[in-house]
Amino acid sequence: MATEESHDDGGHHLPAVEDWPRGFGEASWWPFVSALGAAGVYVGAGLYVLGQGEDAPVGPMVGPGVFVGSIAVFLAGLYGWVYHAFVSHFWDREADEQSSGKLKWGMTAFLGSELATFGAVFGYYFWIRAGTWPPGELPELTGSLVLGNTALLLLSSATLHWAHVKIRSDERGKFLAGLVATLGLGLVFVAGQVYEYYEFIVHSEFTLTSGLFGSAFFGLTGLHGLHVSLGAVFLGVVLVRALMGQYSAERHVSVSTASMYWHFVDVVWVFLVVVLYVGAEVGAAG
Repeated sequence: MATEESHDDGGHHLPAVEDWPRGFGEASWWPFVSALGAAGVYVGAGLYVLGQGEDAPVGPMVGPGVFVGSIAVFLAGLYGWVYHAFVSHFWDREADEQSSGKLKWGMTAFLGSELATFGAVFGYYFWIRAGTWPPGELPELTGSLVLGNTALLLLSSATLHWAHVKIRSDERGKFLAGLVATLGLGLVFVAGQVYEYYEFIVHSEFTLTSGLFGSAFFGLTGLHGLHVSLGAVFLGVVLVRALMGQYSAERHVSVSTASMYWHFVDVVWVFLVVVLYVGAEVGAAG
């Protein structure tokens, strides 16, 4: 019996990954990769600040380079973690309503922590709004780019909801179409935000170091952009699993949890646009 078990799963208790030494149960290397990438994000932000000014100890592009590379490492680690934990042995596990409920409650608890994170940054923004406003010259915020990006993200929520409905009725073709559309819209949104940063930094000379509003603006939009990127990774994993033939009307809990996360970042974005973009310009005009 022990020999057979060792042959089937390498001596691991699922959802262990194949690259972890024997005897470590459900442990995985991938959380360490993600943690390394997350730490690098803060290092990159610090290097960016150190790279400003004439006598800067590091070059101005060192920080952004470390920042972007760290995000890539973080997302790669997250993808590997989720893939090996939930994808590789999907059909070996029986559908379990109790386990599904635990995963949904786990996502709910995670979103609660994310709400606290965004709340802290919004708290900083509301604190600076209590002082002299505007704290310096503001660029044009509510242009066609942010409005178009908002429309794309709202549309992506609709396509994901449609896909979720279709898998619950076992319409796999429409489910896949909805997933592809949602992921595509999300990636276009991220590209639009990157282009917006380019316009602000290069043409308007509005950066993270442009006073109190600059730090709040890039802090909030950057945090949200990171979360959309994470959501795109989640959806990418779901899409890979769907293309592998996984999910059915009875087994789609990760579609539900990914949808919860995606709808959460959409709601945060709407609030962010109303408060940060529209609210800032209205306050400055007043």
